[in-house]
Amino acid sequence: MYKFTIFIPVYMFVLLFCNTTRAQNADIDLLRSINGIESTHSFSKVISDSHAYIATSVPLIMGTVALIEQDDELLKKSIYIGGSLAVDVAFTYAMKSLVNRPRPYVTYPDINALETLSSKSFPSGHTSYAFATATSLSIAYPKWYVIAPAYLWAGSVGYSRMNLGVHYPTDVLAGAVLGAGSAWLTWKINQWFWKTNENKRLIGLEVYK
Repeated sequence: MYKFTIFIPVYMFVLLFCNTTRAQNADIDLLRSINGIESTHSFSKVISDSHAYIATSVPLIMGTVALIEQDDELLKKSIYIGGSLAVDVAFTYAMKSLVNRPRPYVTYPDINALETLSSKSFPSGHTSYAFATATSLSIAYPKWYVIAPAYLWAGSVGYSRMNLGVHYPTDVLAGAVLGAGSAWLTWKINQWFWKTNENKRLIGLEVYK
């Protein structure tokens, strides 16, 4: 679990960074630049909407195939990926309530928001879910042909949230760190759980010898 502490100072730095005047100016300036790229608005809308479909369908499809094929390893991986998303959702909504940061288009009316949302801005939930999915997939299948497209998609989701004018860059950065951290933490919990249960099974076998 000690490696998880890497994510904590990074996340706290982002949280403190977005509350300084100079950082806020840089944040909104970068957002204005990205939001002003109108040629990618249509692309951003599609990519942004894809986050829920991909994030939920991956563990569901894997779990269904695992049950049909009676593949225990695949089932464990599907449970892990689904668990990563559940942990990430809990952390994301907790942080939104704690930080309570307004959406950029509320504070800065010149931001061209292509959608309006009632939830708070920090961190970016779409980005967080995307990076939780990408990281858990990459941990479950550490192959370049899984890692590269997974993170390309997750990064595109983060870009789309800024391009659509609904998140600051620091919201997106925090979402990426939170998503990756949630996936890593869930992986360590899963390793401990399956190892503990395997040890119990082996102990049980020894008793009945």
